[in-house]
Amino acid sequence: MFTLSKRGRTRGVALMSGLAIAGLTLTACSGGGGAASADPVDWTLTEQTAAPSGEIDQITWASYAEPFSLDYAYAFDYADNQVLANVCESLLRLNADFTLSPGLAESFTNPTPTTWVYQLRDGVAFHDGTELTAADAVASMRRHLDPAVGSSWASVYQNVASIEQTGEREVTVTTTIPDSQFNLGMGGAAGVIESAATLAEAGADYGNSSTGVNCTGPFSFDAWQSGEGISLSRFADYWDPELAAQAAQLDFVFMGDATARANALKSGEVDGSWLLPLDAVRALDEAGGGEVLYGLNTSVSNLIVSNLEGPLGDPRVREALLMAIDRQGIIDAATSGIGRISDVHTTEAVWGDADAAARETAFTEIQHYDHDVAAAKKLIEEAGATGEPITIATAPISQEFAVISQATAAAAKAIGLEPKIETMTPNAYTTLFSDPSARENVDLFYTMWYLSSPDPIEMYSVLRTGEFSNYGGWSNPEFDALVTDAVSTMDPKERSELTARAQQIANAELPWLPLYEVPNAMYLGERVTGLSPSINFMYYPWAATLGAR
Repeated sequence: MFTLSKRGRTRGVALMSGLAIAGLTLTACSGGGGAASADPVDWTLTEQTAAPSGEIDQITWASYAEPFSLDYAYAFDYADNQVLANVCESLLRLNADFTLSPGLAESFTNPTPTTWVYQLRDGVAFHDGTELTAADAVASMRRHLDPAVGSSWASVYQNVASIEQTGEREVTVTTTIPDSQFNLGMGGAAGVIESAATLAEAGADYGNSSTGVNCTGPFSFDAWQSGEGISLSRFADYWDPELAAQAAQLDFVFMGDATARANALKSGEVDGSWLLPLDAVRALDEAGGGEVLYGLNTSVSNLIVSNLEGPLGDPRVREALLMAIDRQGIIDAATSGIGRISDVHTTEAVWGDADAAARETAFTEIQHYDHDVAAAKKLIEEAGATGEPITIATAPISQEFAVISQATAAAAKAIGLEPKIETMTPNAYTTLFSDPSARENVDLFYTMWYLSSPDPIEMYSVLRTGEFSNYGGWSNPEFDALVTDAVSTMDPKERSELTARAQQIANAELPWLPLYEVPNAMYLGERVTGLSPSINFMYYPWAATLGAR
């Protein structure tokens, strides 16, 4: 299974295994699994599965990887947040349709352009029995401002000047500029509230395997056995009866081997799993028993251009490479035909509050990069890049990584570039997202980049000049100005107009090469039902809704 790296203020995914590229074609790389020659899997989006018939004693859930931490300040990855979302809660809730509603904050206001005021709920208990207070919220949020903590969510707080308790149950956040994105971020890990006393007592051990966490969610932390799994139990004093846990116990087991995980799902050894490898869905469907479900997603698969000093610094070379890559072939080979080609870096799912005309601009008034090897080769010649080397980083993580790296290398070779695949360990690949030195001599690496808030400007904020996740150092002053103006624009329709123009610039200049988008795929076994397969599982207590079929 693939891994996503979201540490050190990153947000991404890792994918692939490098093979020799001599004589490589996409047909060859996809033929082994038969996916390219088989009919595409028939799929539809599911909003919600049937309500459970009742409670259940225990659920076992397979995770593709062990969490890095359960400290919300570092929970920047799928493996971390799928667990944390059931134990810790945020000021706001991110719903299955990617709208926000009240969470631990029963209400919020924006009384001035630079002020956000949150009213906390009364009668909310932490798992140790103590009561949630405004002081807990202040302490939890201020950690993101502390350089010593090094929060992965510091970018959400980059415009925050102060966080103060201004009433018995009131917290006021003051920003240096109007910041529309701050409040939107309070539905994710950046808005999690932990007990101030627990934070002080645990110190540097907070959120690790020996200490765990003490939050307010429908499940409480029981144990974390390194390398094996994490156990949670139902919290009897949970404040929201509509999300009271249906399962008495929830056990996560770490299964890094995709084949082993698929076999465990087919046998019923585990009850479900997020981030299903799409090359496995056909076999899982045929096995019967449980079901493969597809939900709303916010991620686009991209090739990050991490070196603009080399041949990819010329936009003609970036355009040529994208045109030469057989993106539909990749979808057929790596994702069982599930998904669609994308020429932009966001999905329409995060444009829900956008002006209709702005949405049209963002997705139709753009350049489309049709598969055309001959035209791409001519661009390479015009750029004087024939024979130039490029290095594609990859790791033995999943079939998707393998197909993408091989297809990219084949495309580069076909248009006159000299590609090299550099295969890393999965852990080394993860460091590409957080350590600039790890990206030295790497021109391209793959990511499945998801958004954590219901606004497309989140994507383009990371591509401004100097941003941590602008891995290649791309810079466009017009783009920067549009994004900065959009962040400071509180009206979502006006903001979407600015964002649409930013999307057009990114589409034209290709700081990253967009490949395709796929639905959020997961597997639900025959014992359980009751959840939505939406990607909001990252921040919503999804397991609380799971009960017996």
